[in-house]
Amino acid sequence: MSTASDDVTTPHDGGKPHRALEGAVIRFSGDSGDGMQLTGTQFTNTAAVLGNDLATFPDFPAEIRAPAGTTFGVSGFQLNFSSRNIFTPGDQPDVLVAMNPAALKVNLPDLKMGGILIINEDAFTKQNLDRAGYDDNPLHSGVLSHYRMFSIPISTQTDAALKETGLSFKEVQRAKNFWTLGLLYYLYGRPLEHTLKFIEDKFRAKEDVALGNRLALKAGYMYGEVSEIFQEIYDIPKAQLEPGLYRNMTGNVATAWGALAASKKAGIPLFYGSYPITPASDVLHTLSRYKHFGAITFQAEDEIAAVTSAIGAAFAGQLAITGSSGPGIALKGEAIGLAAMVELPLVILNVQRGGPSTGLPTKTEQADLLQAMYGRNGECPVPIVAASTPSDCFIMMMEACRLALKYMVPVFLLTDGYLANGSEPWRIPEDDELPDVQGHFLTEKPEGEFHPYLRNEETLARVWPLPGTPGMEHRIGGLEKSFTSGHISYDPENHEKMTWVRQEKVDRIANDIPLAHVDGSREGGKLLMLGWGSTYGAIHQAVNLARAEGLDVSHMHLKYLNPFPRNFEDVLRKFDKVVVPEMNNGQLRRLVRDKFLIPAIGLNKIQGKPFKVEEILACIKRELA
Repeated sequence: MSTASDDVTTPHDGGKPHRALEGAVIRFSGDSGDGMQLTGTQFTNTAAVLGNDLATFPDFPAEIRAPAGTTFGVSGFQLNFSSRNIFTPGDQPDVLVAMNPAALKVNLPDLKMGGILIINEDAFTKQNLDRAGYDDNPLHSGVLSHYRMFSIPISTQTDAALKETGLSFKEVQRAKNFWTLGLLYYLYGRPLEHTLKFIEDKFRAKEDVALGNRLALKAGYMYGEVSEIFQEIYDIPKAQLEPGLYRNMTGNVATAWGALAASKKAGIPLFYGSYPITPASDVLHTLSRYKHFGAITFQAEDEIAAVTSAIGAAFAGQLAITGSSGPGIALKGEAIGLAAMVELPLVILNVQRGGPSTGLPTKTEQADLLQAMYGRNGECPVPIVAASTPSDCFIMMMEACRLALKYMVPVFLLTDGYLANGSEPWRIPEDDELPDVQGHFLTEKPEGEFHPYLRNEETLARVWPLPGTPGMEHRIGGLEKSFTSGHISYDPENHEKMTWVRQEKVDRIANDIPLAHVDGSREGGKLLMLGWGSTYGAIHQAVNLARAEGLDVSHMHLKYLNPFPRNFEDVLRKFDKVVVPEMNNGQLRRLVRDKFLIPAIGLNKIQGKPFKVEEILACIKRELA
């Protein structure tokens, strides 16, 4: 953690001239065993300590053990760090680090013309070139002449730096990511202390490995200083962040912390039932480390057991959450209907990924909105909320818990792989800044015969009796319930009445959520860019750029997707055109057209990659032309 006003000393720079930059985008790429995620994370943490604003985008290979040296096994980590507010990990990297030919082939099309290209020339062997699909060695063919290329024997330099450590060849080569990190620290004037401390803590039980990594980090830094390959180094000042205590936060960790905060605010123990699935597993991993906060985590044998265990926990009076990705949500469908039928509070986390079926396990998508809205048998309405940034996952998890407990209903929280694995600085809020999350247990039996479907007049939530409370014994199950007694009922009129009551309960949530906010003209105008979820950063930045050019465009971003905010339709009708950028085939657009008969226009991307700012900006200009 750091404060926005931390002072950190800058290491010796060898007398090179300094060039001030507003920000930079760096992409580390290599084979899945090259440690690019760790390298990027360490650079990110150092940038955060120095007070830069930042956004990251880790990109994992979809196969666990893709053949080494192939394009299928390329792992990447992109970081945008700046002295100003930023909202995305950047469209194109200013610096590309390619540890092998496959990494170069996959990532070179994204590098800016004239950008810095740092290559591990030792990896450009005939075998690796063949695996990556190169006919000629790009280091000598002239195809890289449009970039500032630095071809460095990184493997050889790492071996030379660690030759006296006694480490095996394999262990030495594993340290080349720290050598590369040291080189980039030199180029951007970053201190080594924070990563040296990380190495000390990480490899405390393996002192020889810790020594090797420390030497590699320092050797990479010194290579930049003494080799004279760089004619200048770059300074990126700290950003003007709101004062407070900050932490670099990923979306999955923020989601887990939001669940813990909701549990503490409500005074109700937390139960998280889950089955491991990419990219949601980190929520389970994170919560499992907080048993001292009263969190109970259950790694079930399958998705059905995971959700039904959470339903049992909700029946027993716990704050119950289950998490998965799209394929797992499909398996949970009947049980989610059970939670809706018995009207128990349950939060269903869906960290969306590319589909269908197994699809793209490590790539991002927004294609589960209609699944959350309609993906159950029968008439089974469920509230849906969505996070828009990695740190926003914290507050939207708390909001999902608040609504589930207050309205006695299962609630969907939608995030995605982009939010889950990405990170940004998060100011840790004070307790009084957090939403009020409360459970409403019925602890004393009302007069007369007890009915478990007694309802709150405002919210229509049924009572929540704790099991074992004398006189409040009752049955739950998936068969339709009588409106008055809660007993099984096959009465046609009762079934229709219960169907409308469950729908009305969801609809009334619209009175308990914020109005839709417009960034731009609240009086309407020519064009409204309507988004939800992780498209926030790209849309926000594109709209700001367009407005700076004098274009009549505004932005509205939804966090509440069922029900919509009360003023949603009124806002939509104030604009001549509505465009909906989505990482799907137009799911929110379909809902808007269906509900309001407004001819919304889609901007759709289904590539497993987030939108670039330039793609949305081009759409804005096209629609206003």
